[in-house]
Amino acid sequence: MASRRMETKPVITCLKTLLIVYSFVFWITGLILLAVGVWGKLMLGPYISLIAENSTNAPYVLIGTGTAIVVFGLFGCFATCRGSPWMLKLYAMFLSLVFLAELVAGISGFVFRHEIKGTFLRTYSDAVQNYDGEDEKSQAVDNVQRSLRCCGVLNYTSWFNSVYYLANGIPASCCTNLSDCSPLDLRNSTIAPSKVYQQGCYKLVTAFIETNMGIIASVTFGIAFSQLIGMLLACCLSRFITANQYEMV
Repeated sequence: MASRRMETKPVITCLKTLLIVYSFVFWITGLILLAVGVWGKLMLGPYISLIAENSTNAPYVLIGTGTAIVVFGLFGCFATCRGSPWMLKLYAMFLSLVFLAELVAGISGFVFRHEIKGTFLRTYSDAVQNYDGEDEKSQAVDNVQRSLRCCGVLNYTSWFNSVYYLANGIPASCCTNLSDCSPLDLRNSTIAPSKVYQQGCYKLVTAFIETNMGIIASVTFGIAFSQLIGMLLACCLSRFITANQYEMV
């Protein structure tokens, strides 16, 4: 019996080391998700409002998920050091829930990418039609046009039917060169096309989504399946500790 305990101790030590390393990496991913959620709420709120027809809770979901992972990452390290079988089982259960959630999120994002593109077309078209240059969505439109060097939905002609164009012309955020782009030029449908970006914003945004969705899905699935490794380590360690405790009785 003593020899069997001697054989299981190195295995338990090895599993503890691996699980502590995994839990630390898991904890780091939680911090990253938390930081991305906070950054998304503070910096990307206007952009997200252009993609979603209604207000979205995506930043709050990231903040909540990141916080939960940080807490359970610390819990996993504590459970591993303590060597408590029930704590390790609880940790494994949490990892399995995270795995399922990330798997569903990754599949949903990949399957519904065309629906996301359609939603963006509707919401961005609505933002252009109701542009006033002052509200949150209008500022988001300006930021998109400046950063992506684009104009309008499909092209600059999208602005011709907007309420804003009748009074002010095409927004200055469409100008290729602000120093050579006067308000009078932007009101003139003949001169304005030579002063603004020719490519529409919808094609640029959807091209980015289409190009990077595969990469995003692959990373999501990779992170999700890494939870299986942690879950297996936690279950194995719990089993070995339980067996070792039983042999000592």
